[in-house]
Amino acid sequence: MTAADEMFIRPARTADVPRMVELMEPLVNRRILLGKDLVELYGAVPEFLVACEPGGDVIGYGAVHVMWDQLGEVRTLGVAQEWLGRGVGHRLLTALEARARDLGLTQLFCLTFETDFFTSHGFEDVGENHELVASDVYAELLRSTDEGVAEFLDLSRVKPNTLGNTRMLKRLAS
Repeated sequence: MTAADEMFIRPARTADVPRMVELMEPLVNRRILLGKDLVELYGAVPEFLVACEPGGDVIGYGAVHVMWDQLGEVRTLGVAQEWLGRGVGHRLLTALEARARDLGLTQLFCLTFETDFFTSHGFEDVGENHELVASDVYAELLRSTDEGVAEFLDLSRVKPNTLGNTRMLKRLAS
């Protein structure tokens, strides 16, 4: 059995935030992830799962953020450079999808540069599709101050902050 086989996923804890920030930093510097303030990360700890190597050190992270009744977003998914290609991202995304189902979500959205990874997990590029939700839901979502919701709706106010990533959506099997 390899170390990757022994890797485990658990809910994030506040003590994990400094390590998550350390792992995020190179991705933020390369403009692959948007930087987040510590206050935002600590507030989002309940949304995060972390992947840990056998010794317990955090080697990956990802979150599910509820956007609406049946719609959620996979946010801030990342893996330590030395663990890339060893199944950590796959296992995290699988666990995040299970969490989304437990929350009652039937669709997951993401913004990503890693289109091949997400496509291999059943996500589809939604391109310029502006009819992703019913018009009454759209009207409610417009009230949100969350930038992820604005990105999902492809609102012009977020265009200056867009990194050039792809909007993708997956319908979850029940």
